[in-house]
Amino acid sequence: MDFLLSDDQRMARESAREFAEKRLKPAAQKADEEEGFPKEVYSEAAELGFFGLAVAEEYGGLALDPMACALVMEELARGSASFQVCLSVHNTLVCGALSKFGTDEQKKRWLPDLASGRVIGAYSLSEPGAGSDAGSLRCEAKRQKDSFLLNGTKAWVTNAGMAGVFVVFVSTDRAKKSKGISCLLVPKGTEGFSIGKKEKKMGLRASDTRELFFSECGVPADSLLGKEDEGLKIALGLLDSGRVGIAAQAVGIAQAAYEEAVSYAKQREQFGKPIAQFQANAFKLADMALAVEAARLLTWRAAAALCRGERPTREAAMAKLFASQAANRVAYDAVQLHGGNGYIREFPVERLFRDARVTEIYEGTSEIQRMVISRELLRAA
Repeated sequence: MDFLLSDDQRMARESAREFAEKRLKPAAQKADEEEGFPKEVYSEAAELGFFGLAVAEEYGGLALDPMACALVMEELARGSASFQVCLSVHNTLVCGALSKFGTDEQKKRWLPDLASGRVIGAYSLSEPGAGSDAGSLRCEAKRQKDSFLLNGTKAWVTNAGMAGVFVVFVSTDRAKKSKGISCLLVPKGTEGFSIGKKEKKMGLRASDTRELFFSECGVPADSLLGKEDEGLKIALGLLDSGRVGIAAQAVGIAQAAYEEAVSYAKQREQFGKPIAQFQANAFKLADMALAVEAARLLTWRAAAALCRGERPTREAAMAKLFASQAANRVAYDAVQLHGGNGYIREFPVERLFRDARVTEIYEGTSEIQRMVISRELLRAA
C-alpha cells in the first residue's frame, strides 16, 4: 500500500516509527504500571514536532496533511496507545479547534506554545451525565458584560493533569439544548477552576484522565472560540478528523497485537512443533492480518478524503467503527494465542487487550457510529 503515499508522508511515518520503536515500545509496560511516561519522553516528542503536526508553519508547526497525521498516530499507538492519545487529543481536538475556528489573536497566543510542546492542550465535552447526548450538558457559562462565568463539572478529560489550556464546551442557553452550546478556552490556573484526581482506568493507564470543576470561574469574553451558541458546530467540525485519529490508534493497537501474536506463535512449542504450524492458529493469524489491513485501508480512505478538503462523515465513522472492532478482536485473539501467558502483565498483549477496549467507546461509541453511518446512507439513497 506504500505506493499510495507521498515522500513527505513516508518520512513522517518513518520518524514516528523510529520514535515508537526506540522510546515508546520499551517503556510502555513500565509506563502502564506507573501510570505515566517520564517528562523527557514528551520533550523528545516535542523536538520531533509531534505536538504541532498539522499546525501551520508560521506558528511553528509541521503543517502535515491529514494522511501524514494518521500515519504518525498509527505508529505512535503501535508503540503506546496511552502516549498516542495524548498527542491525538492535543493535535486533532485542541490545535485543530484553534486552527479552524480561532481568531488571529487566539492563534498567535496559543498555537506557537502548543506546536512546540511548551503547552499541552486538553479537550472537554463529556460530563458525568452527558456523553453521546451533547444537548444534555449541565456545565454552564453565563455571559457577563465582558466575561463568562462558568459553573459545573466536566468528565473524562484526557491530558487534564498536564494541560495548560482547555477547550471547554458549555451551555450558554440551556433552553436551546444542543443549539445553545458554546466553546471557551480556559487556561490552567484560572480562579474558580480546579482539576480532579487521576482516574484509575482499565486501559490507557499511562494517559492522564481527570474531571474538571468550575465554581464561579470567570474568563474574558475573548476566550470564546467561534461564536456564542455555535459550539456544536465546532464539535461537529472536529468529529471527522477526531474519528480518523482514533481509527488510526485502533489500527496501531491491532498491528502491535498481531505482531506479538506472530512472534509468540512462531516460538511457542506444543506437541513438538511451534503452535503457528497448527492450522487453527495459522488461520487465526490470517484473519488477524486481514482485519488489520482492512482497518488501515478504511482509515486511509477517510484520511485521504480529509486531504481533499471533503467532509467524510460516513467514511470516518466507518473507519472508526471497523478499526475499533478490529483492534478488540485482534487483541482478543492475540491473548488467546498466548494462552495463560496472555493473561499476565509480563506479556504486552495483556496491556494491548485492555487498551483496545476504549476505542469502541470514546470519540463516539460503536452504537453512535452505526447511527451516523445509517443516517448518511439513507440521506444519500
